[in-house]
Amino acid sequence: MTSDAPLLEVEDVYAGYIQDLNILQGINFRIYPGELVTVVGPNGAGKSTLAKAIFGLLRLNQGSIRFKGESIGGLKPDQIVQRGMCYVPQIANVFPSLSIDENLEMGAFIRKTPIAHLKQHVYETFPVLAERRKQRAGTLSGGERQMLAMGRALMLEPMLLILDEPSAALSPILVNSVFDRIKQINETGTAIMLVEQNARKALAMSHRGYVLDAGRDCFEGPGPELLNDPKVSELYLGARSRQASGA
Repeated sequence: MTSDAPLLEVEDVYAGYIQDLNILQGINFRIYPGELVTVVGPNGAGKSTLAKAIFGLLRLNQGSIRFKGESIGGLKPDQIVQRGMCYVPQIANVFPSLSIDENLEMGAFIRKTPIAHLKQHVYETFPVLAERRKQRAGTLSGGERQMLAMGRALMLEPMLLILDEPSAALSPILVNSVFDRIKQINETGTAIMLVEQNARKALAMSHRGYVLDAGRDCFEGPGPELLNDPKVSELYLGARSRQASGA
């Protein structure tokens, strides 16, 4: 599942949305090939900010980010996509006026080879999309939109898929379905960085996890161990976490 060399390595990263105001305060983070790694923490901890910094949506003020051994700090998102990384934001992650089929085709915009087999793979992973392939994405439920957004990213066969709060605002049934699909995608060999408020469910199925607080990585370890760590549970998985995840 893992190799000696990290697929993604974040070292001592400081970044934020405003000049000289860092949300991330020296983050260190890594993902190995094939891993499912969850990032959890209270609201405002910097989880989504970390995902955006990795994907080139924020300028780094300090530190380095390497993907497959190459420095990607300062690269634009389209350049990072071409290197094998995809990012699925929490909102505005589909083209609502286009059909499911057309959304998947848009996801393969940089490919120069036939995509029919990739589309078929997505439909096998998300059967509910196959049933409605001609339906406009804007008419889908929240859970179906998340599945389409993940499916569109998979059209590029990424080595690393970054998912930012995929279970946000979903019903418990849809949350379970989305999480099942995430696990299924990871089992095919795609490494996944999962940013989640539903900390308990996410950590339970993760190879490793990171707990962020105030822009720093406070805890790191195997997902189930973090889940059962009394200190982590008391500080981050208690009432605050249950309230944030809607539990």
